[in-house]
Amino acid sequence: MLVIRSYMFVISLFYLFFTPRALAADSVNIILKDHLFMPAEIEIPAGKKVRLIIDNQDDTAEEFDSFDLNREKVLFPHRKSVIYIGPLSIGEYRFFGEFSPNTAQGKVIVRESTDAP
Repeated sequence: MLVIRSYMFVISLFYLFFTPRALAADSVNIILKDHLFMPAEIEIPAGKKVRLIIDNQDDTAEEFDSFDLNREKVLFPHRKSVIYIGPLSIGEYRFFGEFSPNTAQGKVIVRESTDAP
């Protein structure tokens, strides 16, 4: 009986911490086409984890790079890639394409969250 209760306790903890709601993150879609990020500026709420979904529609690879966000990821041609950022403080965070730094540029603008407590 004790084993069954222990097992049920572990299952309860699992559902408490690993439900889809707990794992969910806001998503933002970005397209990379002609060596340009579109949109080049995105806004996200402060203090939330956000999932960037980057669709590289170019015929060549690019590398998403951001010193401000401390992120770096190869974006393969004609594929979608996911990069998680945050939670972030209010401010602006720049990113760029390492292989096309003069054209592939963008920034994340973090604004105060409008969620009620």
